[in-house]
Amino acid sequence: MRNLLNVLIAGVGAAATLATAPALAQEEGWCSDVTIRVFSGGPEGGAFNSIIDRGARQAAMDTGANVQIVYSNWDFERMVTQLRDAIAQRPDGIAMMGHPGDDAIMPLAEQADEAGILMMYVNVDVPDVRAQFGSGYVGANLYDQGRALGQETLRLAGDRLEPGDEAIVMSRWESANRALREQGLVDVLEEFGMEVIKLQEAPGASSDQLLQIPTLSTTLLNNPEVELIGYPGGPWLGTAPAFMEAVDREPGDIIGVGFDLSQRVMQAFEDGYVLVTSDQQPYLQGYMPVLSICQQAVYNLAPMNVDTGAGFVTADNYRGVAELAERGYR
Repeated sequence: MRNLLNVLIAGVGAAATLATAPALAQEEGWCSDVTIRVFSGGPEGGAFNSIIDRGARQAAMDTGANVQIVYSNWDFERMVTQLRDAIAQRPDGIAMMGHPGDDAIMPLAEQADEAGILMMYVNVDVPDVRAQFGSGYVGANLYDQGRALGQETLRLAGDRLEPGDEAIVMSRWESANRALREQGLVDVLEEFGMEVIKLQEAPGASSDQLLQIPTLSTTLLNNPEVELIGYPGGPWLGTAPAFMEAVDREPGDIIGVGFDLSQRVMQAFEDGYVLVTSDQQPYLQGYMPVLSICQQAVYNLAPMNVDTGAGFVTADNYRGVAELAERGYR
């Protein structure tokens, strides 16, 4: 499993030293004067975002920062409302999910900049916002991650997949920023010659994947020759057995690929429903934004940009990370 971490320091964000003589990083509580709102994305206890939470809480313990976690149930409009509320309460920093996109976040990022609030973006990039205000990003390079998953899928599947085969790829296609990852997967499959059905996530299915069963079942009934399904995240990939059982398909009948890890994804590997997943290491997406905001606030350092999406877990190597998934770190 490739597990690379590229940390690039880029751009100088608005940062204010909070004390005339900041504590050394080696000292306990060196960031204790800093309050940070961390957007977790999903519901409290969600399979994916609970790993983000774990990373953010560990960073709080390591730095002493006052970390407050915000849950949004993967509702993009709710994220925007919560960001507006957070800015009004003026924490020192905010680690914000980029899912609502550049246009929705831009005016609020301007308000945060005017208020001197340090912003980091997590999980989904907002490049226009960051170019305007110099903020950092911790997460996968989504389009490249999707393309890499497509290439790895074709390599691992071998002659199981051929030009002309049909595939389904699910995403929140209405959000250009969020859907870049799945679009990268679609582009590789189409370049190979496959016919790809871009299936929209059902309302509410980001939080309860079983809500997708009626739409997915209908699509598979109308397209019985589908050979591959691309799932848009770990909770989805972990639900692959339930999806396949709902349409009376056996393990391996349809190749399942996607993104992220969890205990349920490990079980889906074990049961034969998943070929490969691209791991974006959400623990880092919780930990690194807190660390970066602390370093900006206390030491006036530039924000971090961290690509967390460089590793693959496959049906051949998943047992090597199963224990970490069980413990909630992968």
